[in-house]
Amino acid sequence: MLLARRASCYAGRFELEYTMKPSSLMFAAVTALAGLSCGAVLAAESPAALDTKVPCENPAYPRASLANEEKGTVALAMLVGIDGVVTDSKVEKSSGFKNLDRAALKALSACKFKPMTKDGKAEQGWAKVEYTWKLD
Repeated sequence: MLLARRASCYAGRFELEYTMKPSSLMFAAVTALAGLSCGAVLAAESPAALDTKVPCENPAYPRASLANEEKGTVALAMLVGIDGVVTDSKVEKSSGFKNLDRAALKALSACKFKPMTKDGKAEQGWAKVEYTWKLD
């Protein structure tokens, strides 16, 4: 399950950071970054972000990646509909391992998001998510 860890505003950007409870073999950090200024977020817009009130399953570490001791961070972009469901997703920056990229993309695409809002109305929008795979 995802747990909110930090929300901050610095250098004109709004950042939400999430952490999953670690399992014995992996630790995952998920960061959703909004490409908006903090003033715009507070005034009229809020970015699409993971909904921390809805459980999100930890992805299974791919067996081949585990056997090969693969680890890394993958940057994803998730297109979130007005209902909070991911309608499209893509890898923006690979972890260096296709199995890890695919597993993170599949798991996070199934999570519930809060849609982007503009002037109080839900809109479709992209959420940026980073997922870090680590071996214990």
